[in-house]
Amino acid sequence: MTQIPVSTFGPLTTQVHGTGPGLLLAHGAGGSIEGNYLPIIPALAERHTVVAPDYPGSGGTPRASEPLTLDGLADAVVASATEAGLETFTLVGYSLGTLVSVRAAARYPDRVRGLVLTAGTAKADNRLLASLDIWLKLLADDDRETFARFVALSAFSEPFFNAVPTEQLGSFYETLAAGVPDGTADQAAVVGVADTTGDLAGISVPTLVIATTLDTLVSPANSRLLAERIPGAEYAEIETGHVPAAERPEEWQKLITSFLDKHGL
Repeated sequence: MTQIPVSTFGPLTTQVHGTGPGLLLAHGAGGSIEGNYLPIIPALAERHTVVAPDYPGSGGTPRASEPLTLDGLADAVVASATEAGLETFTLVGYSLGTLVSVRAAARYPDRVRGLVLTAGTAKADNRLLASLDIWLKLLADDDRETFARFVALSAFSEPFFNAVPTEQLGSFYETLAAGVPDGTADQAAVVGVADTTGDLAGISVPTLVIATTLDTLVSPANSRLLAERIPGAEYAEIETGHVPAAERPEEWQKLITSFLDKHGL
């Protein structure tokens, strides 16, 4: 019998694309479906039903009235799949979405057929915690101008950031600042306390872990730990900063679709 989750946040605004086996996307903190996945959704939807919900405070989903929790996000994302008619699905998680995906697999093992975890972690390390502290301080001060500069420094690789023409830096920062979702602080707070370490050994579905090797926000060492702790996990790397959708979307998409094809997901 299909487990039906109950979302404590209310329904998430969700896009549905394509037909075929289910793919459920889980985005990152301070991101959105469009911000984190837009370039690769068309390819994913060629042979799959892609269900793509935005967390509270991102995309079209209103900000939550109570603090977000990892369990609550996992339930809400799975509820979006249920609403879209998917009984089973592969979870494709990015950044915070890797935590959400692993927890969803632990809570709904009869529904999750596979996992793809990119630029992820099981628990924030000291460097990530320090970055989150800066995020929360700048957002509390409503200093989006400085926040945009910190995001540029930490979310993108050195080659990508330095390739931005100097005369265009102002507009680059303005674009980043304008794209900060209202729920960024709420989502970042979840990353700061979430811990899926105890869930990893119990995962029994095909899993691909993708490390972003030029990532200075979430160290690739965290991806290597995920691959080591999840039984039978496959491991791949992309030479990119924290946002492969911006720097290497085609390479990222090919890793995902090749894995799905290999395992019939």
